[in-house]
Amino acid sequence: MGIVIGAGALHAVWNAIAKYLDDKLVVFALIGVASTVGGGLVLAVTGLPQAASIGFAAVSAAIHIGYDLGLMNSYRLGAFNQVYPIARGTSPLVVAFGAYLVAGERLGAVPLAGVAILAAGLVSLALSSGRLTSSELPAIGAAVATGLTIAAYTIVDGLGVRRSGDPYAYAGLLFLLMGPVFPVITAFRRPRSWLTAPGTGKGLLAGALSLVAYGTVLWAQTKAPLAEVAAIRETGVVFAALIGMKLFGEGFGRRRLAAALLVAAGIAAISF
Repeated sequence: MGIVIGAGALHAVWNAIAKYLDDKLVVFALIGVASTVGGGLVLAVTGLPQAASIGFAAVSAAIHIGYDLGLMNSYRLGAFNQVYPIARGTSPLVVAFGAYLVAGERLGAVPLAGVAILAAGLVSLALSSGRLTSSELPAIGAAVATGLTIAAYTIVDGLGVRRSGDPYAYAGLLFLLMGPVFPVITAFRRPRSWLTAPGTGKGLLAGALSLVAYGTVLWAQTKAPLAEVAAIRETGVVFAALIGMKLFGEGFGRRRLAAALLVAAGIAAISF
């Protein structure tokens, strides 16, 4: 639990960097550079994972591209403290249902209640500013769609990494497959400027943090049920709320405090 909570915190940090920097295409290209280099270095040490997992890694890489596109659109349309919790909060219940269908995982009553409480807390964080307005609906829709991609790659990777024989080799292959897409697109669209654009160091840092954060999650999926890992990971929204308050000047009032307590209660229930 402690390791996955830490991964959630790292995830919130790299997403905040992606939101903070203006040119989203360049940011995700730099993250892709870090993913490609990191994945290649890992595979040089571990070798390929077992053949049964390679197809899962390829499918997950494609879903991750959709996730990145959804994330870019969400951050373009909405506030960090709103779209991030909605995107992350959509995932745990979908993963719990999907893991039941495709992996035969059945959570006990208390952990399942914990997943539900955690999801409710995440959504409460997203709605903590009050009623939604029509102008917010495009951002909400983009965030929900992004959350569905999160659920999809979580289930695919959970099945794949358990067939890999080595979670580090699986992670390396996944990062190497998905990493080059945005650098190639950006190199064609902005051949002279993207590697020297402002914020290059921050973008590469975001990429490094994303590798550590998701690599940790892949390892955890070999040790615990997919729904539990997915739910605990989403505690990153608490860190995101604090980051939003400090970095983006977004408020953290009583409603957000109550929502954060719901998140904590969900984590406690999942641990039983």
